[in-house]
Amino acid sequence: MKTLFPAIEPYSEGKLQVSDLHEIHYEQVGNPEGQAALFLHGGPGLGILPIYRHFFDASHYRIVLPDQRGAGRSKPYAELKENDTRQIVEDLEKLRKHLAIDKWLVMGGSWGSLLALCYAIKYPDSVSSLVLRGVFLGRQTDLDWVYGGTGTAQLFPDKWAEFKAPVNGNDDAEIVAAYYQLLTHQDPQIARAAALTWASYGANTMTLIPGSESSRDITASDKMLSLARTECHFAHHKFFLEDDNYVLQNADKISHIPTHIVHGRYDVICPLRSAWDIHQSMPDSQLHIVEGGAHIPTEPGMVDKLVAITEQLKAR
Repeated sequence: MKTLFPAIEPYSEGKLQVSDLHEIHYEQVGNPEGQAALFLHGGPGLGILPIYRHFFDASHYRIVLPDQRGAGRSKPYAELKENDTRQIVEDLEKLRKHLAIDKWLVMGGSWGSLLALCYAIKYPDSVSSLVLRGVFLGRQTDLDWVYGGTGTAQLFPDKWAEFKAPVNGNDDAEIVAAYYQLLTHQDPQIARAAALTWASYGANTMTLIPGSESSRDITASDKMLSLARTECHFAHHKFFLEDDNYVLQNADKISHIPTHIVHGRYDVICPLRSAWDIHQSMPDSQLHIVEGGAHIPTEPGMVDKLVAITEQLKAR
């Protein structure tokens, strides 16, 4: 069983002005002359956690970890203006050029997997390989599964009841819109209370390990507001995709890119069907189903497979 690589601090940190409004923060870890790897955090809005540095051999890889717009140490904090999928894709390409990187391995999980796919579709020549974990495709069926009462709610009815309480009286199909009103409310106390409930629902349904460190990180006060606001913002706008089936319709554009898909059998945030669908649309991709795995990448089976893949991709 492979484990995470040892803790390591960044060898450099920087900020990149990507628009008149937004500045993104990024850190670099590992070997400055090594094989470039980009890690995309989830959410959207979660930001980079130190644990994300440990999926790569730091003696080999030059690991780039950016906080996306409004998340983590990027500014303005939790900002929703000029914050959509297309703009974040462009930020990643600006960052690659800023760092003078030719191609990079791109790893993303959950929302990060959708972002990785959208980035590769727009800039396939910038990507040497893809590692997708806990695949999310942003379709209406995917949104309904998490926020429409048809999927996660059926497995966690107690957590669903807690989640619905602040917007009680709304139909399940209107939950996201109702939360959007609360999370963008002018009263900061109302917005923060809604953010805590939103973030707690995700944290309490994504793992099979009670009280996991990753769950606590997600509901930490310095992350939950940007996570909840940004995640709801993207969900409310159907992740700003051009079409409900955007990724699968464009999968042929990236089918030549070596792709590994890692998905936990018991992922109830992003059901296995999404990973299966993208695998079927990219026949040369490799699908790794982790028995006993769920949504969080730090569960033992997920760590074992993800680290094994980054070791295998050293050859590229």
